[in-house]
Amino acid sequence: MSQLFLIVEDDKQIRNFINFSLKSQDYSCLEASTGKSAMNIIATEKLSAIILDLGLPDMDGIDIIKQVRGFSEIPIIVVSARDQDNEKVEALDAGADDYLTKPFSIKELLARIRVIFRHNAVKTAEKPMIFKVSDLEIDLEKHKVTLEGRDIHFTPMEYNVLTLLVKNAGKVLTHKYILKEIWGTYLDSDMQTLRVFMANIRRKLEKNPAKPRYIFTEVGIGYRFADE
Repeated sequence: MSQLFLIVEDDKQIRNFINFSLKSQDYSCLEASTGKSAMNIIATEKLSAIILDLGLPDMDGIDIIKQVRGFSEIPIIVVSARDQDNEKVEALDAGADDYLTKPFSIKELLARIRVIFRHNAVKTAEKPMIFKVSDLEIDLEKHKVTLEGRDIHFTPMEYNVLTLLVKNAGKVLTHKYILKEIWGTYLDSDMQTLRVFMANIRRKLEKNPAKPRYIFTEVGIGYRFADE
């Protein structure tokens, strides 16, 4: 059965471009040019993912994300002309799975879609999860990390941060999200604590932390773990 996308975009030319590109990959598409029509479709159709523009004529895309997250975990990829870090953080914290700034290449959009679908497939898999990328292997059932065949020791908190990133491989996690998931309640001063943990994790995984293979910094936003 073909994956069904909802394209929420008020610019007809961009909407047609995304629609054509997705259909060329054998995806099916529905379209909405307003937030109200988008919410009607989301509530009634069995969608595989939503491609969402933030600047809609009747409501802000952030509000759509918040409403959808009240009842669904459907993947949401934001495509927007807003390129400020704080706006990306707001969209991701509201529950978006990824964020692309216009103009973007369709190749990049399709790559982000593949990452999200892989991530969802892993989340729903019933078998014990072993994550592998390059020379790194993380057995999430046995709490075991090996790099080039060698066991790597992590403190419990370092391991918690690492596995949070791994379970969301390919997805940007904001500083706020990581702090909330690992520490529960936190202060702005805890940002430095997170940086220390990330530096320690990188030292154990990266041959050259300045040119990372596994953990990437999204400046001003958060971190992303490699998925391939």
